[in-house]
Amino acid sequence: KMAARVVSLIRLAGTSSQTLRFPVLRPQWRLYSEQSVKYDSDYYTNLVKKNPVVVFMKGTPSSPMCGFSRLVVQILHMHGVDEYDHHDVLQDIEFKEGMKSFSNWPTFPQVYMKGELVGGADILLQLHQNGELIEELEKLGHRSVLLDDKHNEK
Repeated sequence: KMAARVVSLIRLAGTSSQTLRFPVLRPQWRLYSEQSVKYDSDYYTNLVKKNPVVVFMKGTPSSPMCGFSRLVVQILHMHGVDEYDHHDVLQDIEFKEGMKSFSNWPTFPQVYMKGELVGGADILLQLHQNGELIEELEKLGHRSVLLDDKHNEK
């Protein structure tokens, strides 16, 4: 039935099925940078050690492109961590795939603290819920604003 409807619609449109063209939608991958970059282990090691907190995510903190990336941004923001290095893995497929291999972690976002992989959104959420994220941030020299909020409640 569906095929008959499609043929009827094509005839109504006044075109044959041989000339009917449907657009093929493909993701538009852009270069991560204008420069030619070699994505090797040293490159990724330098990125994760560049700042105390580094997030590899889909999108940017101001415009996350998936719910898990948004969750990471929100958790960090709740703790007052608004300044951190971030990289949009959607900008370059080679960069994204290389990061997966480097971290041995198949999904994004990926959160690094002091050059060490903490994990993704699920692990960051768990650390937040059990209070361990406050301790991890203190190791970086950052006092979570949640401690101030708890102090002000008393």
